[in-house]
Amino acid sequence: MTLSALPRLIAAGWALVRADALIPREVEPLLPPSARLAGRVLRLFSGGAARRGRPGERLARVLERQGPAAIKMGQFLSTRADIFGTAFAEDLSHLKDRLPAFPLDVAKAEIARGLGAPVDTLFASFEPSIAAASLAQAHAASLLDGTKVAVKVLRPGVERHVAQDSAALRLAADLAERLVPASRRLRPREFVEVVIRALDLELDLRFEAAGCAELGEAMKADPYMRAPDVVWDGVGKRFLTLTWAQGLPLSDPAALDQPGLDRKALAEAVTRGFLAQALDHGLFHADLHEGNLFVSAPASIVAVDYGILGRLGPAERKYLAEILYGFLNRDYPRVAAIHFDAGYVPAHQDRDAFAQALRAVGEPVFGRDASDVSMGRLLAQLFEITALFDMALRPELVLLQKTMVTVEGVARRIDPTHDLWAAADPVVRRWIARELSPAAKLREFTDEAVRALKALARLAEAPAAVGEPVVAVVTPRPARPLLWFLAGAAVAGLAFAVGIWLT
Repeated sequence: MTLSALPRLIAAGWALVRADALIPREVEPLLPPSARLAGRVLRLFSGGAARRGRPGERLARVLERQGPAAIKMGQFLSTRADIFGTAFAEDLSHLKDRLPAFPLDVAKAEIARGLGAPVDTLFASFEPSIAAASLAQAHAASLLDGTKVAVKVLRPGVERHVAQDSAALRLAADLAERLVPASRRLRPREFVEVVIRALDLELDLRFEAAGCAELGEAMKADPYMRAPDVVWDGVGKRFLTLTWAQGLPLSDPAALDQPGLDRKALAEAVTRGFLAQALDHGLFHADLHEGNLFVSAPASIVAVDYGILGRLGPAERKYLAEILYGFLNRDYPRVAAIHFDAGYVPAHQDRDAFAQALRAVGEPVFGRDASDVSMGRLLAQLFEITALFDMALRPELVLLQKTMVTVEGVARRIDPTHDLWAAADPVVRRWIARELSPAAKLREFTDEAVRALKALARLAEAPAAVGEPVVAVVTPRPARPLLWFLAGAAVAGLAFAVGIWLT
């Protein structure tokens, strides 16, 4: 464990204490006695201008000064007004895209350096910043042919800030694992490494351009969400050019007041768009906060900022679909079985008891409007269940889980009556029908049979290893046709058995 980041970590904690943003006085009535006492002790060290304003305003000021990783956390918190309150979320909302901008001349110089030519060789016009976030800011511009575009430019020195944040995060994770045994179930070190890896990838905008192009192709299969086109001549490590996104960002208070906007359809499109990406393509936009979603009537969505993409392998996609499908059908024993099969719950736990716990979570919220469900209470209950059944954090699912929470919060803000399960239903059932149907099982079996035949062919044709006994290399050549015959017979027999099962 390196202590080089300790001063930064102490400074961040001290800033939170000074601003009364760690255990705010406003939440004292909701806390247990021990937490109330801790809050009162910490407030002895707060004071001055730092503790003025609402809790969200105080926290936003601290996070803004702490750097990119802290700002990212604030962006996430701002999507959950249903958990933390509307005022708290609104006070954090400027962290999405309304941070202080750096000068226009600096942005132009960065682009010229990357292009190796003056900016006006590519752009007919280039305007001051229209949005500024933790890592970069965006400019409106037009190409020489008149096409309107958005140009993203990384902040000067942002790489140094991210490196400092990464060191502080690693130290915090180390301290948590050493000093707080209960945190080890959440695997803080592995969790932090996922966050750091995502931040590192965001610092090369060529990766973002590639991600935008790849996910944009996938999005065209469904009507839910779109991506801008990449202008490859305007892409470099520290700048990125995309075609202009139509509509208003959801972070703009006027976005949801546009004439003809269908809030219900828009909220459903956000949920279904994310699920279609994750299930159908195994690739999803992992930073879907309001500042990255541009909407227009009646329910059109253009997603921007592809710096963080999540990926799921075939097994994870199958588990996700079956878990959602089980909840949709209120088949809690099946949902429990999938959790055990996937290794999400340790094998020594009681499956029936876990199914019972899932029923306690699912039944009170199934089919109810979001406005009738307390997400704070629900998340607290889920956390209690994970502790009760010794469920550890799955690092490969961190981005998925974080994005699901964000998407659900965004959809609730668009439509307070949003029914997550009803929105998810058609996408999940489509995946189940396509991937788990008898025809799909036959395709999977055929693919496996072909792979087995190829493996047998390689085995039959492989030369003997050096040093093997002579008897190992004198297999008569007629044995190869025999191997093929036996393999073919085995495949034919299995195919016959599958055919009987299908009928």
